[in-house]
Amino acid sequence: MAQYFEVHPDNPQPRLLKQAVSLLEKGGIIAVPTDSSYALVCHLDDKAAADALRKIRGVDDKHHLTLLCRDLSELANYARVDNRQYRLLKSATPGPYTFILEASKEVPRRVSHPSRKTIGLRVPEHKALQELLALHGGPLLATTLIPTGESDSLNDAQDIRKRYEHQIAAVIDAGACAHEPTTVIDLTGSEPELIRQGLGDLARLGL
Repeated sequence: MAQYFEVHPDNPQPRLLKQAVSLLEKGGIIAVPTDSSYALVCHLDDKAAADALRKIRGVDDKHHLTLLCRDLSELANYARVDNRQYRLLKSATPGPYTFILEASKEVPRRVSHPSRKTIGLRVPEHKALQELLALHGGPLLATTLIPTGESDSLNDAQDIRKRYEHQIAAVIDAGACAHEPTTVIDLTGSEPELIRQGLGDLARLGL
């Protein structure tokens, strides 16, 4: 049975988030609210958890997983970023955008794209998730919570618990959450390429 942590959206209780971090450190997968929809997250360095994350989501190793980072400086540790890319990232972080970038050596090869050696990265603008990342002390491996065979992301904590209570360790409920995934931009080419139009406004990126 998945644990259920109901936290305040603006002042999330550290005691509850520390319990969630403990579950992550034990290999658990947690459903967390973001500034777009819910996401599934696990510890970056846990192979079994990453494999389980992909299985729940119904995706293979060619599907880009995402690193949720606390800020742009942490993001830059896990991706190779040139000056042009950095300026664009700075204009859109924190926010509901996921950027495909070349993974640095800090990213385990098993979680980056097998042929392109790329990874999704983003800095979410969500108080409870930011506090969770801070308590965890590093980025979390994540994927948008879209059920297998469906196209819409999930945003209701109670529904998520009912659907996945035997597959995940916990659900964090911080109140209402958006019902649209992030906008995904590939920055590995000569020009930014839109991969998925989501909640993030392209005008903010100058696109």
